[in-house]
Amino acid sequence: MRELVIGLDLGTTSVKAVAFDLKGNVMEEAEQLIETIYPEDSYVEQNPDIIEKHTREVLTDIFKKTKNEKVLSIGISCAMHSLICVDGNGEALSNMLIWSDGRSSELVENMDEDLKRSIYSKTGTPIHPMSPLLKLMWMKEKNYEAYQKADYFMSMKEYFIYKWYGKRVIDYSMASATGLMNIKSLNWDEEVLHLAGVKNEQLSEIVAPTFIMDGLKPELAAEMKWPTGVNLVIGAADGQLANLGNGAIKPGEVAVSVGTSGAIRQLIEGQHVNENGETFSYAFTENTSIIGGPTNNGGIALQWLKDIMEFTGTHEEFLSGAEHASIGSAGLLFVPYVNGERAPVWNQKARGNFYGLNITHRRPHLVRAVLEGIVFNLYQIGQSLEAIAGKPTTISVNGGLSKSPLWVQIMADVFGKEIQLADTHHGAAWGAGWTALVAINKVASFEQIKENIPIDQVIQPNMENHEEYQKIFARYQQIAKDIEKYF
Repeated sequence: MRELVIGLDLGTTSVKAVAFDLKGNVMEEAEQLIETIYPEDSYVEQNPDIIEKHTREVLTDIFKKTKNEKVLSIGISCAMHSLICVDGNGEALSNMLIWSDGRSSELVENMDEDLKRSIYSKTGTPIHPMSPLLKLMWMKEKNYEAYQKADYFMSMKEYFIYKWYGKRVIDYSMASATGLMNIKSLNWDEEVLHLAGVKNEQLSEIVAPTFIMDGLKPELAAEMKWPTGVNLVIGAADGQLANLGNGAIKPGEVAVSVGTSGAIRQLIEGQHVNENGETFSYAFTENTSIIGGPTNNGGIALQWLKDIMEFTGTHEEFLSGAEHASIGSAGLLFVPYVNGERAPVWNQKARGNFYGLNITHRRPHLVRAVLEGIVFNLYQIGQSLEAIAGKPTTISVNGGLSKSPLWVQIMADVFGKEIQLADTHHGAAWGAGWTALVAINKVASFEQIKENIPIDQVIQPNMENHEEYQKIFARYQQIAKDIEKYF
């Protein structure tokens, strides 16, 4: 009988339960897709009760698939920046506002700059519509009905835990990403709560990622056929756990995730903020935090180009030929802000730009320019991380775009570093599973995960290309800066 651990991953596009052996190999998985709702322009919501139902479904499925194995524990990974208004009985009064909800954009634009800097310095959360703080401030300003009636305010992780266990708890990382927690004290910040019009008792107790839940409601245990003796561990946010799951946990080890959107992150000792407010700093444990920057524009920028070109073939066919276009796409540069942008500009009104188009450019040039632009944006965010943590020593990459050999090689060449590709795209789920193993003392430390990560391949940089890309990036950086005044 094999020993397995389950990572429960509540993402933006799906809920997944992944069963791993203790070396990080995927044994079984179950998934349910999540529908996103757009009730008005810039409003982006999901139904938390449907997601809670999907969570029960994927666990029921994974328990069935692993019934002849020994499941040791379950850890949770969850997307950051969600917000639900909840009544005293644990029922949702609103849909869940997810990270991409932009209804507070005008409030952000009109906020005093000194106040922005003050909040950021205390919380480590950039002032942006993604932040639950800004969502709450918008609700307060607009007399949002669900906000007025709410007893509690919760993320998706808190919501289903409250419904299943009757406990209101939140881990350091999810609390940190609300913009309401002081990163030095690791407690809710009273001054920031006042801005949001929220009382301390309306928020959950902040606990460590190894906090073990107990008291699952018997009827839910029976419904899901929950294995006897298996505990649920609260885990952390997806960003922290993706780093852990990819082994990027020591100084200089950087993790990059690029799917529809993307992020570049590094775990550090203590809590530090970037002077220019270009990066986030979110707690993970009492003594560590993750710094980094998210981008709205990963694979979505490539999909946008494919759509406007009305290209009906596969992604592989769409990318074909781009590898033969010259470095720098024959002088064509792409600033990838087609979906607004978070890091490094933190401006939802940011817009993309092709610069240098001429009559000789063809599809492969535009495709390569988009691939390069996505990497340049990540590289620029990475430079902000360097100001805090120093130059990277290793870079691990996962996500949908990592399946493109051309994009990964561009990544290696721009950064001038070898790229490690994991053998699984379930980094956050494996990080959640490993956290659960730490919680039950099955493994000795978070750091031990480095011995238990299947590496698919290592991509070496072409240093001649790196030198050329440094010149091209200098032009990209100047163009990105110049167009900011038009947002």
